[in-house]
Amino acid sequence: MNRRELLKLAALSAMPGALGVLSSTRAFAQTASSLQLACPVPMSGPFAANGKYADLGMKLVVNQYGKVLGLPLGYTTLDTQGQPATAVRRVQEIEQQKGVRYFVGGVLSSEALAMGKEVDKSGGVFFTTAGADEITGKDCNTSTFRWSVPTFGAIDQTVRPLIQMLPKAKRWYTITPQYVFGDGLLSAAKAVFKEKGIEHVGNSYHSLTEKEFSGYLTNAVAAKPDVLLLLNFGSQSSDALRQAASFGMKNNCTILMAWASGLEQFEALGADLCDGVYFGAQYWHGIDSPLNHDLVQRTQAAYKSNPTYSLAGAYIGTKILLDGMIKAGDTDPKKVIATLEGMKYAGLTGPEEIRKGDHQVLKNYYLLKGKPKSKMKNADDYMDIVSSGQSFLPLDKTGCKMA
Repeated sequence: MNRRELLKLAALSAMPGALGVLSSTRAFAQTASSLQLACPVPMSGPFAANGKYADLGMKLVVNQYGKVLGLPLGYTTLDTQGQPATAVRRVQEIEQQKGVRYFVGGVLSSEALAMGKEVDKSGGVFFTTAGADEITGKDCNTSTFRWSVPTFGAIDQTVRPLIQMLPKAKRWYTITPQYVFGDGLLSAAKAVFKEKGIEHVGNSYHSLTEKEFSGYLTNAVAAKPDVLLLLNFGSQSSDALRQAASFGMKNNCTILMAWASGLEQFEALGADLCDGVYFGAQYWHGIDSPLNHDLVQRTQAAYKSNPTYSLAGAYIGTKILLDGMIKAGDTDPKKVIATLEGMKYAGLTGPEEIRKGDHQVLKNYYLLKGKPKSKMKNADDYMDIVSSGQSFLPLDKTGCKMA
């Protein structure tokens, strides 16, 4: 089964407006004697591809573990539609109807922030891969954990090294989604621009429903930038890149997408479009770590494809929760939270650590560069890792005050 067929299969299970979508295999009975998890992600709307891969990631680890502390594992996928109000409602319903207290999901920062607050109210645990600094910053809470590097680190590990690599590229233009995630990336980029003497020659804001970027790109071309910095995500960043290429911007400037969604995005874009473009990434299946090699093998065995970022994020978030329960010897959320705080483990990106003070996982972020098609060693070999590293605000600068 190839990746396109997987998406078709996942699309068949997407039911906007329903309580949620059970995993397509329905492998686990929903009983009082089982341990139930939930995967609240967009299964419909502009970010559905990310949600569908997250669903596959949770399914993979649930099947791998089977039981935890003698309890059979089950999970429900909840279609948040990428909307905070819908996401909170889905979480409330599954909490009340099935007593679920463990959640892994939240692709968009706006929905993740809302769900984190709701899960905290009910005394559960929520693991997310959303990027807004506020999640482990001023809006942090005891129940919320984040695997992904927040916007500050994503910019620090992409914009900063690219400035060093391209010392003559002094003029940068940004295209930004107008919500908390985009604002976080833009604010961090402006800080680096100021420090490094970069001229920010313009910014275009757009809505979360935008698909047509020609107007913004017309303004970008007119500003004659050396670098076009895309601060949007998922299908919107793909649309922006495609349209930028049609405007000839790949020939006239360097393009950096600060937060790519990984393999599924590169496959959709194609090698020719990715060639020479820089991408920031939380995860890449080519990372050399024991756990990542294991995940690649499991994903290929189960789905006949390599893991994507969305799949990997849901996989590792769920795995951390399950390992926390095993280490705590208990499924009580309070005991699991206490066990997770400060936990060090061998992660997908190498050694990883959950910082106790804000529940941020300390891990690498990657700068990738698209390869020419002629240099790809296999069908998924789209990228070279140009650099990687860790950049996190000190705990006293995050604004996080745990209750």
